[in-house]
Amino acid sequence: MKITKATLHAVRFPLNEPFIVSYATYPDMPALIVILETDTGLIGYGEAVPDEHVTGEYFSSAFEILKELFLPAVIGMSPFDIEAIHSKMQNMMAGNSAAKAAVDIACYDLMGKAVGQPVYNLIGGQATTHLDYPRVLSIEAPDVMAAKAKSAVEMGYASLKLKVGKGQAQEDVDRILAVREAVGRDMPIRVDVNQGWKTPGIAVAAIKQLEGANIAWIEQPIRMGDIRGLAEVRSKTAVPIMADESIQSMEDLLEIIRLQAADVINIKLMKCAGIFHATQMAKTAEAAGMLCQIGSMVESSVGSAAGYHVAMSRINIESTELTGPLLFSEEIGDLDYQHPYVLLSGKPGLGVEVDQAQLEKLTVQQWSSQL
Repeated sequence: MKITKATLHAVRFPLNEPFIVSYATYPDMPALIVILETDTGLIGYGEAVPDEHVTGEYFSSAFEILKELFLPAVIGMSPFDIEAIHSKMQNMMAGNSAAKAAVDIACYDLMGKAVGQPVYNLIGGQATTHLDYPRVLSIEAPDVMAAKAKSAVEMGYASLKLKVGKGQAQEDVDRILAVREAVGRDMPIRVDVNQGWKTPGIAVAAIKQLEGANIAWIEQPIRMGDIRGLAEVRSKTAVPIMADESIQSMEDLLEIIRLQAADVINIKLMKCAGIFHATQMAKTAEAAGMLCQIGSMVESSVGSAAGYHVAMSRINIESTELTGPLLFSEEIGDLDYQHPYVLLSGKPGLGVEVDQAQLEKLTVQQWSSQL
């Protein structure tokens, strides 16, 4: 089986409401959908969500890199040769992990369809039976976040994720404590600072005020890359620390393990270049006694399903946060969310049916090439 054609769609997914994190506000979500076709008639789908603040990629530049480099390079190759595909892309250009992830995900979709198996059966099987997800709350005033959190509990969500990190750290402490008061002590609350507290000193002072609030973990409280600083925060506080933006590669993971800088790591396919590397990172973390989460860059059903397949296949992946499709007012796939769980279809490949007409509707730029 060989890849004979590649098609690339640049799309913008409309959001139900703006998505607000510490470093940006998104009125819609730009993404790249890759379609790979083979000489056997199979079609595989992949997705890239570039983020200039995290992966160092921009929407338009990732489109050009896929168009000019990565997609022409894999035409003629077998999707089963996934290590060779990654090696070829890496030798062509370093970084650009989201663009590489789109190719990787499409290849796994093709592999699963070729052998008639869901992707999770190719990478470890069914290690868990339940895949749940939190209600994610954007940064807003404390009373607004508290009201939305209470509503989420009434809707049946089993956990909450609070985005903070914009403005003063004390404002974030007020937001978090307001939510805790609104939902009671037992509702699991995850806090994602997205680097917003910047320095270990600010982070430690904020976290110490939260030590009695039963917080599941504090995610990426300081700037990315400062793994030594993350270790300092962890050593001086009692709330578990999760690394997110600071872990993008296996090298980052090894340094986090060496410095004992985190209790949990957030693996995102867009950061590590797809399913192939995500499974390796999870296994390495398991050897170091660390738990993992599969997180999201707000992908559609295509990228979200890929992340859920990885989560299904690894025993030490204990949480997921792939909620992009729930945030969109228009989507292209049919990933089945029945909160607080997501249900993988069990169909071959990613198990997602893509609405081609909807994809065309949301496309702002398109390219294709074939043998």
